[in-house]
Amino acid sequence: MTARTLTPTEARVLAVLVEKQHTVPDSYPLSLNALTLGCNQKTAREPVMQLSEAEVLQGVNGLKELSLVNEVSASRVVRFEHNAARGLGVPSQSVALLTMLMLRGPQTSAELRLHTERLHRFADLSSVDGFLDELASKAPPRVVRLPRGPGEREPRWAHLLCGDVTIPAGTAHANSAATDSAPPAWADELAALKAEQRRQAEELATLRALVDRLRQELGLQDNDQA
Repeated sequence: MTARTLTPTEARVLAVLVEKQHTVPDSYPLSLNALTLGCNQKTAREPVMQLSEAEVLQGVNGLKELSLVNEVSASRVVRFEHNAARGLGVPSQSVALLTMLMLRGPQTSAELRLHTERLHRFADLSSVDGFLDELASKAPPRVVRLPRGPGEREPRWAHLLCGDVTIPAGTAHANSAATDSAPPAWADELAALKAEQRRQAEELATLRALVDRLRQELGLQDNDQA
């Protein structure tokens, strides 16, 4: 349980550290440069941010005060690792869910199960809902289930690590009117396919950034032969 709410920058930094631990383990713990690149990704991020290294470092320092991030000395480069599970007092499954909510904004249980696959593979939707309910029942609660908006078939969940979530006025009253205009069943499958496409694009971008960083460290030029 943290002593205060997180800033949006701190939430992004913490979530990126958790994500990259699983998606690019060879580069983890992360250097400040790699951490900044992860925070500023344009794929799989909502909202997209444009943080400077100084702003990311400020976020790191704030998280260190909350015992959510540790500094690791590796060769000549200072690197950072997260301590989310112990710092937040939740199991790894819950860390995975909170990470995706911090990175991608409010999501349905189905979207969370898809997006957390590389962090933790949930057996079914009921397992996702179980951990979300547990997070919502904590004191203070870590997540909240949002009222369904117009055209939404399933409720979305949002994290509360940065404070209360602002719900647009009239959302709850629009639920009944939106029922008749709910999207067909295939819309869920299409959304899942698009999410998988974004995930692959994110992985490709991460691998390209890793290759570029390795080339720089090895002093290779673009026309060098392997």
